[in-house]
Amino acid sequence: MNWTAILEFARGPFFYAALLIFVAGMIYRLVTVIGLGWSKDRVPAKGSKAGGVVMSFLKGILVWPFIPWVKNTFKRNPLIYIGGGLFHLGLFVVVFLGTAHMLVFKSLLGFGWGTLPLPIVDWLAAAGIVGMLILLINRIIHPVLRLISGPAEYLAWLFVFLPMITGYALTHHLGPRYEVMYSLHMISVNVLLIWIPLSRISHFIFYFFSRAIHGQEFGKRGVRV
Repeated sequence: MNWTAILEFARGPFFYAALLIFVAGMIYRLVTVIGLGWSKDRVPAKGSKAGGVVMSFLKGILVWPFIPWVKNTFKRNPLIYIGGGLFHLGLFVVVFLGTAHMLVFKSLLGFGWGTLPLPIVDWLAAAGIVGMLILLINRIIHPVLRLISGPAEYLAWLFVFLPMITGYALTHHLGPRYEVMYSLHMISVNVLLIWIPLSRISHFIFYFFSRAIHGQEFGKRGVRV
């Protein structure tokens, strides 16, 4: 098998096709949600909508994911709290603050930004992988999560985990030779890009919208977010 040709395909046509599907799919999801419209206010506001939005974002930043005493987050489910926190932090740092990925963004967008030193990115990537394993184990052993988990949930976990673990192995020269591991990493990334608009993983694009909507609704009613 010619892994060099596979790598060229994975980095070239396959990547750009996957990226096009990702962008088009996410735009479609966003337009569909916006098209649902905005309910009209029918009662006088008891508080500040803007203040509610600000508090919603502040609380979101504080609760997610590293202050356990807020809303008893840690006490209710420590495994999800720890695993989710490590996973999201590790994923964010690797994707946006790792030099290799920043250079990919730079080639696509035409500009770049500062990145973290490799040892820091490396440790946080490992923490993210551990966090994903914690979340998987918790999903398997938790009776409620196990009951509501189907193929889509496990596929979503797998499609996110594969780019993480292959990227870590690629950085540390683990497993097969370089072009093989690089090809596997790129293929897993491309599959993830195609999967995201079709799955619940696409929720990240709605985070800021949902925070703003919930914040203004609570602020309008004078309720603490």
